[in-house]
Amino acid sequence: MSRFRALWQASLNATKRALTWNVEDLIPPSEKSIFNFNSKEELKRWHLYSDSEYGGLSSASLEINDAGNGLKGIFSGHLSLDLAEDSKWNIKRGGFCGMRSKKFDGFIDLDAYDTIALKLKGDGRCYISTIYTENWVNSPGQPEDNSWQAFVFMPKDNWYIAKIPLARYLPTWRGNVIDASLEMNPSRILGMSLSVNAEGGMPGAKSGPGDFRVELEWIKALRTE
Repeated sequence: MSRFRALWQASLNATKRALTWNVEDLIPPSEKSIFNFNSKEELKRWHLYSDSEYGGLSSASLEINDAGNGLKGIFSGHLSLDLAEDSKWNIKRGGFCGMRSKKFDGFIDLDAYDTIALKLKGDGRCYISTIYTENWVNSPGQPEDNSWQAFVFMPKDNWYIAKIPLARYLPTWRGNVIDASLEMNPSRILGMSLSVNAEGGMPGAKSGPGDFRVELEWIKALRTE
């Protein structure tokens, strides 16, 4: 009889749990952490790239720095428009560096959120925030992930939380907007990147060859509406 009661009680408890409304499931938290730059292990989730892969002379690094107020990631380097004399690549000039996250284990679903937020301290340059999604935009000659980009200006020497609405990210192919009317699928996000170019960007931002440096604390998704 006791075994029957135990089985009955377990079944009753499972039914109660199934019928209980979970508010957090219905209304996700107002923010979702995506990346933290507070340990060397976290930095292993990223890899660097630059025009040096194509004969350019730019360089970049991603390190951890403890300035006494907590660990932060530092993305820094040097932008050069020059090319190596023995370059075999057919590019006219260099001048770009970036840090890209390794692919997530599966997808990150940000369908409940409308904004990407980055806490950082910059150098007055304009950077490019990129979101990579599953390839569902059928673009000729584009077999890899879809990329969506937005500019983010980083004021010099001050911590700043940049908030970029997902609607501001435009679909791009090799840095060029392919169709501004397309919409991102935020439920199938594969990864992100942050990059900087020596030329272009927002009016008033620092540009040209030379050093760059940005400190990063975290990247989150926000629900603001």
